[in-house]
Amino acid sequence: MSGKDRVKVAVRVRPFSKREEDAGSRCVVSMGPNTTTIMDPRSQQVRTFTFDYSYWSHSGFLRNKEGLFVPEEPGGRYADQSSVFQDLGQAILENALQGYNATLLAYGQTGSGKSYSMVGYGPNKGLVPTLCERLFQAVKVNQDTCQFQVFFSMLEIYNEQVNIHIFKSETLGPRSGGGLKVREDQQRGFYVEGLRRVACKSGAQVERMMEQGTRTRTTAATHLNASSSRSHMLITLQLKQVLLLITKESTINLVDLAGSERQRTSGSEADRLKEGTAINLSLTTLGNVISSLADAALGKRVVHIPYRDSVITKLLQPALGGNSRTIMVATLSPADMCYEESLSTLRYAERAKRIQNRAVVNESPTEHLLKELKAENAKLLTRLSRLADEGRQASSESSTALRSRPQLTPLQETMIQTFPYILNVNEDPQLSGVVKLFIQEGRCPFPLSIQEKHAAFTNLDRQVTITPVSQAKVTVNGSLISSRTELHHLDRLILGSNSTYLFIGFPLERNAEDWSRYDYDYFQSELAAAEGIHIHSLCSSSDGRGQPDPSLLAVFYDYIKLMPMVAEANQMSQELRKGVQFKLEIKNLAMSDSMGHDLEKEIAIRVTSEETKQVWVWSKAKFVNRKFLMEELYQQQVAEGAGSGWAPPPRDRDPFWDPLEPLHLGSAHLWLQSLAFRIRLEEQVEVLGPEGSEEAILQTQLVPCSPAGLPLGEDAILIDPTELLDKRQDFQLVLERCCGLRWLKEARDRGVQIGFRMYTLPQAFYAPSVWHNMNPVLDHRVQFTVMKTSQDFLNYLQTNALVLDLWGLQGMLNSWTGLSPPLGLPNARPCYRLPLSKKWIIISVLCSSRLRSVSAMAPLFTVPLSVVPGVEPSRRSERRGSLRPSCDAEFARALKVFYHSMTTIRGQLQKLRCNKPKVGRSWHLQFK
Repeated sequence: MSGKDRVKVAVRVRPFSKREEDAGSRCVVSMGPNTTTIMDPRSQQVRTFTFDYSYWSHSGFLRNKEGLFVPEEPGGRYADQSSVFQDLGQAILENALQGYNATLLAYGQTGSGKSYSMVGYGPNKGLVPTLCERLFQAVKVNQDTCQFQVFFSMLEIYNEQVNIHIFKSETLGPRSGGGLKVREDQQRGFYVEGLRRVACKSGAQVERMMEQGTRTRTTAATHLNASSSRSHMLITLQLKQVLLLITKESTINLVDLAGSERQRTSGSEADRLKEGTAINLSLTTLGNVISSLADAALGKRVVHIPYRDSVITKLLQPALGGNSRTIMVATLSPADMCYEESLSTLRYAERAKRIQNRAVVNESPTEHLLKELKAENAKLLTRLSRLADEGRQASSESSTALRSRPQLTPLQETMIQTFPYILNVNEDPQLSGVVKLFIQEGRCPFPLSIQEKHAAFTNLDRQVTITPVSQAKVTVNGSLISSRTELHHLDRLILGSNSTYLFIGFPLERNAEDWSRYDYDYFQSELAAAEGIHIHSLCSSSDGRGQPDPSLLAVFYDYIKLMPMVAEANQMSQELRKGVQFKLEIKNLAMSDSMGHDLEKEIAIRVTSEETKQVWVWSKAKFVNRKFLMEELYQQQVAEGAGSGWAPPPRDRDPFWDPLEPLHLGSAHLWLQSLAFRIRLEEQVEVLGPEGSEEAILQTQLVPCSPAGLPLGEDAILIDPTELLDKRQDFQLVLERCCGLRWLKEARDRGVQIGFRMYTLPQAFYAPSVWHNMNPVLDHRVQFTVMKTSQDFLNYLQTNALVLDLWGLQGMLNSWTGLSPPLGLPNARPCYRLPLSKKWIIISVLCSSRLRSVSAMAPLFTVPLSVVPGVEPSRRSERRGSLRPSCDAEFARALKVFYHSMTTIRGQLQKLRCNKPKVGRSWHLQFK
């Protein structure tokens, strides 16, 4: 696939972020001169990719006196900004000067370093500003022999809408209901109608307009719009060169694509088909275009290339398979926690490098130029003069609009030393500090367009206050305010759901403290702490060395990342009048498995209907998918208007709703150790929810019994559990009653059902569902029979608990029967046999306590079941947890009496707790 016009691909890996360092991440990416290797942290499988350039920017660098990041040693492997530009930016510049169209694409997951490579930070300038600076240097060198004209335009594509954030941002914002239209011309191809081009005279002018567009773009993110990582930015430089009678025109496209977020599929297959493609239509279509072009380059027959399916692919048609010389920069995170996203980026780049373009020099023949010059000779000077006037006017407008830009001009230097101000903080560090808004003396409304009047600042007598306007959402230091509040130096402000600012007080209040610690994560962590989710309490170390648990830390960062998205979803629900409330939760925060080991924590979103009190629990991936559909629905209503025939979608296509499903409320642990000693256990266990809340109280029993189902007496109690080996064992699980159901306190039309799993049986068992009762009587009895007790089963009894899961049911009783009992027979008494190394377990289900004898009723059917794959009984020699036989017969008899007495007393005390004595009647407790 070698060729001058083939899309060239460069891969760059960045250093660890603070979040990845805190999580104890490992580097899974390595590089050679032209190869990039990534290792699966789970299977240790290694994949190697070959690209045109591989830039190692992960380690081996230091910061010099000028603030530049350079290699630690001369000739080191670290790739700094200048070396990246020498390969990529210089190639783009040379192609443009030769008359070729040139395109630079940046692709990668959010936070992988795209903005640093494209824009840079501080003195470490990226590809775009350096390219502009070198372009005008070349213009200046060759201006004696050639006439140059450079035109600048900048636009953003979000949700398939084209928005411009420069010069017309006050009328065309990201929520203006449609944006600019993309048209097609036979000669021009696809173009944006009404997009203004500005004549530029210097690289500084281009940089100022880029900063203005970036600042307004950041401001626009205060609407119900995604942050910059979810929108595409396209900067276009059009270069026109006139040399004697030959004219060359070239277009430089500098594209910062939206961040690619890998969404793990969840839910039904319909969810994956319907929601997965809606996450980001433009990136999905771009991938389809790249795949089609890659197949065509390999000689495969391609019928259709879907350029027209999205706005970004229409505008990039010349860059992909057309008249352009294109370079793609793919940025990677080296952390193991980002392995799947990094692998996806490498595969994306692997397909892109196969694309073959057809670039030609954009120059007109001499004869055609002569004919045009004769027709327009009289108009040329007037036209050039008009363009120059427009350039001077645009420069003047830029100077007026950029008075608050974060460049230390003499005027701003004076204002910084005089007035307090607020400084924007963005999820992308490269966009933080772009906005500086000074609070002068008096009262002034908030100048950003979150809504028409969001908040007002007052600066009187060296005291700054903020006041929400019209019940607007304003948060100060993690707390929501509703009235006038005084601000202090380094206070954190959140306006709306996701517009974050740091308040910088008067000059005398400013010390030499480091402001960089107040990053975007700090703001969201403060919000999470206000909701009771604190990083220190959540991620307390379990190894005693003071290091946080990396898995819990990753869950915490997921939590704070989703917080603004949940706030936006709630705001959309309110404006669309959906009556749905979203709330973040951490699943399994206080839950454990049958051996008492903590379950893996994960983020979930609880969705509640305010009217019907119906509840859904969505996974993180499902919520993110649905939120994109919500934004699409919101955009549709804004564009068409609620009073212009707009109608909400039907319930089965509404992203705010889902079919009703059973809801896991919590679990209780009933330890089985007493069965190893044939001791009857009457236990009152708490059902704990995912966050540790008490959901209900379960009254249960474990009863050793005879084959006929009769309880064993005290003479059957064992001292040494090994006496059960190779013998038959029968016992019953009794679910008597459930008390204090929280699930039914909010809505009485709900129900509950209890399920559990025993040993290695592959399916779960469920008691019959009960409805409309906060203290239902379950009266459910299950008998288990082990025909020949093995050492493995004996170990299971001594080390495991029976996990009783409480499921919440909702909906009408006539149309909802709850979870299915085994084989769908809620009122039968089936018998189940499980082969375990030629030993059998028989399980009988008794749905009423009136059935006293198992042998009195014949089984309805017998079903052989297999052991769970990968689970084998332990050998007899592996006896852990067994007790040595006692030689003291008297001690054994005394211990039997003690256990029996304690069990009897415990059962009678539990019955007293559940039955309140009537007035005027005394109660007596008999001890045996």
